[in-house]
Amino acid sequence: MSRTVIIEGAHVVTVDGAEYADGHVVSRDGVITAVGAGPAPEAQGEVERIDGRGCVATPGLVNTHNHLYQWATQGLFADGTLFEWLVGSYEIWHRLDADVVSGTTSAGLSHLALSGCTTASDHHYIYPAGRGDIVAAEVEAAREVGVRLDLARGSMDRGHSQGGLPPDSVVETLEGALAGTAAAIDAHHDASASSMTRIAVAPCSPFSVSRDLMTQGAALARDRGVNLHTHLAETLDEEEKCLAEFGCTPVEYAEKLGWLGDDVWFAHAVHLSDSAIGRIAATGTGIAHCPTSNARLGAGICRVPELLAAGVNVGLGVDGPASSELSTMAGEMHQALLMARARKGPQALTARQSLELATLGGARVLGRDAELGSLTVGKQADVALWRVDGFGFDVIADPVVALTFGPVPPLERLLVGGNTVVDRGELRTLSAETAAARGRAAHRSLMQEANH
Repeated sequence: MSRTVIIEGAHVVTVDGAEYADGHVVSRDGVITAVGAGPAPEAQGEVERIDGRGCVATPGLVNTHNHLYQWATQGLFADGTLFEWLVGSYEIWHRLDADVVSGTTSAGLSHLALSGCTTASDHHYIYPAGRGDIVAAEVEAAREVGVRLDLARGSMDRGHSQGGLPPDSVVETLEGALAGTAAAIDAHHDASASSMTRIAVAPCSPFSVSRDLMTQGAALARDRGVNLHTHLAETLDEEEKCLAEFGCTPVEYAEKLGWLGDDVWFAHAVHLSDSAIGRIAATGTGIAHCPTSNARLGAGICRVPELLAAGVNVGLGVDGPASSELSTMAGEMHQALLMARARKGPQALTARQSLELATLGGARVLGRDAELGSLTVGKQADVALWRVDGFGFDVIADPVVALTFGPVPPLERLLVGGNTVVDRGELRTLSAETAAARGRAAHRSLMQEANH
């Protein structure tokens, strides 16, 4: 039997243009069928009605960059630069196994769901030999939480002995990395509109990956019809290293390797010249902006207003919990707003632009804007319902300002494909207590191994 979900009485922000101060969102079998002002149309069959009065309804938030495994190593190397933080962290991360990744995925995605996230891209690039099927463990844990997973199957093949940053114990061979990535695509990638799991090809970064892995990874992705992802232009150290080693900037290096295009997105992109922004815009390349992590590591502030003015697709990412401790997707909207204004003044980024970065912008970056990112008829019913009539929020007339300018409002309901994942601030799939326990167990297991 068909199932209909009706939200009525909310301030509906579609993000693709229309807003309704007292509106409705209707979905049937996981797909939005009506959005508009006033009461919803009559519905037949099984119907669930959600009272949206006092709430603002937005698309579910789309996280474009994360490292869920880092849930187990939060709070370490608190005053280090990116390179210092990475060198210390690798000594722990090379002990990762499938059980640890399962636990960190449960905890990390549950935490994200509680902040309104319905789709999360996770860049996992550490695959120690003989430590279990890490990809399968992550996919299974994500399905239990009920959040859409875009798993960017990362890789590194350039360790210390070849001039790279990571220790040799944590890198793969070129052949092993490509074979593992191809296997992940074959086993888990679902290109359908309602997909809960997609795979991207995602060599880690220019200082941990060979030229061959970048070029052959791009060829693999384009042969299989999946997207490409990597870190780029995060720090000045990286730019100096690229100039010294390759004789060009990170964006120039990426272009030489065939890594610009509408099937590519870069994490961070903090240090971009005007000409680099022009090349990114001209090629349709996307950017995952991670303001909290960039600030925590002292990397700098991404030139988001300039990127948007140039027509670049920009989304938001929380990045790994070890460099953005307990950051939330809703919180990143606030951070992005403040960072842009700190650089360029109070009109640099509006509340609605910040919300768009976290929703439709992210969907565009991941190549899923045909089915996600806005409350539009025909798209998937991924909806966040935020309560903005409580203490403090009730004196802010504009609900989008209430959502983005201050603390995160209570999450009244979160729907993924019309299914309830969060109800009145509580997870309805995997319990928060179970998710937290799994995260603690992963932390204990990893740290005990690292200390032996």
